[in-house]
Amino acid sequence: MDPVEKPARTDLMSSNGKQRTSLVTGGAGFIGSHLVETLIARGDQVVVVDNLSTGRQENLVRVDGDQLTFIAGTVSETIEQLNARDFSEMYHLAAAVGVRLVIEKPIHTIETNVHETSAMLNFAAKHSTPLLIASTSEVYGKSTKSPFAEDDDVMYGPTIFSRWSYACSKAIDEYLALAYHRQHQLPVTIVRFFNTIGPRQVGHYGMVLPRFVAAAIAGETLQVHGDGKQTRCFCDVRDVVRILTKMLSNPKCTGKVLNLGSEHSISIRDLAQLVCDTLGSSSRIEYIPYEQAFGEGFDDLRDRRPDLTRLREATGFQPTIDLEQTIRDLAEDMATREAASMESGV
Repeated sequence: MDPVEKPARTDLMSSNGKQRTSLVTGGAGFIGSHLVETLIARGDQVVVVDNLSTGRQENLVRVDGDQLTFIAGTVSETIEQLNARDFSEMYHLAAAVGVRLVIEKPIHTIETNVHETSAMLNFAAKHSTPLLIASTSEVYGKSTKSPFAEDDDVMYGPTIFSRWSYACSKAIDEYLALAYHRQHQLPVTIVRFFNTIGPRQVGHYGMVLPRFVAAAIAGETLQVHGDGKQTRCFCDVRDVVRILTKMLSNPKCTGKVLNLGSEHSISIRDLAQLVCDTLGSSSRIEYIPYEQAFGEGFDDLRDRRPDLTRLREATGFQPTIDLEQTIRDLAEDMATREAASMESGV
């Protein structure tokens, strides 16, 4: 796996001449831990807030402890321990994520996403600290337009199905963030992630690629939901995190919603086959009806692809890591973690 690229030394100082200190909520999670590594590599002091509900503290073992402060808890529980004046910038990645978690724990999903984001926005607004808010392509809902552009209309299913509670809760987060920008001049940037993948991602909450990779490694059946013809665009987490810091410091992104991902689509059935081919696995592929996998009333999009025009014009973003490399790196990461787990007797 590629090491974290170290930015130029000019990034080490904040605008007031002091060493940069960054706050990352959800910093022990999949995307968050990669972001923490990037911030540490450029010389930041980093404070991580994570209640470890879906994150894992082991994700931070590669980080220099002298530059990292870890606080266990939710944002709303721990934010009073901190002083907003101490931070040069903030990244709010803490959220309830994953289709299965959303369906099984809708109350937790809604309350976590809305309440914790509100607490974070209020905290950042105290000293107008630049803040990046993580959102999701799920916000687009059931729209059939493709590709999705940030100013497109959105459409959700009925409230009797918890499937759409995650999308609605993240849309509320965006409304709140934009309201803070307009009313309090908070320098906030909203990022809609599209199917971010890579090392450290786990399949416990419905994430498709780690489920496929784990099954292929074990020689088990890869379960594809529906007919598998639905398409998605996958982007490596290492491509994603390297642009987040640039977005937060770019005035063209302030007060804006921006898609972030890849524009290259692949069907889920082809993804399953690609995993088997890349890893040399003889696992078979099985198709499971949505009702069996998630219960009655589950809706899925046939195509989810971002329009990256706004991001590209602002930052020049272009993904560099291909899907086969991500699959190999994720498999290597899973094998390493399994070996470490067996060695420790866990």
